[in-house]
Amino acid sequence: MTSTGGPMRGASEHQDDEELRWLDEQEKAAWTGMISLVLLLPAKLEAPLRQEHGLTLFEYLALSHLSEAPQRKLRMGELAFLASGSLSRLSNVVKRCEQRGWVVRTPDPADGRYTLAELTDAGFDIVHLAAPTHLRAVRRIVLDSLNTTDQKALARIAQKLRIIPDDFG
Repeated sequence: MTSTGGPMRGASEHQDDEELRWLDEQEKAAWTGMISLVLLLPAKLEAPLRQEHGLTLFEYLALSHLSEAPQRKLRMGELAFLASGSLSRLSNVVKRCEQRGWVVRTPDPADGRYTLAELTDAGFDIVHLAAPTHLRAVRRIVLDSLNTTDQKALARIAQKLRIIPDDFG
């Protein structure tokens, strides 16, 4: 696609019966901004967590959500949704956290088909140590640049675009 929205020379033709609508300038600016946030922001937020605590952003998010849950326990599917990841990705992360002594998994006593992730005291300690690092990065990289109106708009847009993983359950 060229910068004006038309197809590049040699681009394959659209196979559907639906007419292809190229992005106008406003749509292109919105899409480019959003995709840069999706692709670049996580690495910027993860860098201080990795450097200071050896945590990925996803690990921190999973541990943090567990720290805020009743009895520090959540079903794996719910935790995956809250941490904005797939169940398979969460499974791999929780396995690493188990090996570090931060999380234990047990069958859900209310329904054995589900697995609970529970934050250990050692896991709570790492979240407690990493939280100020994460908060400073969130404020510096995201929130401090936005006024209240911007923050409300971002929250509204995020809610509209909220994607539920296929394996949520």
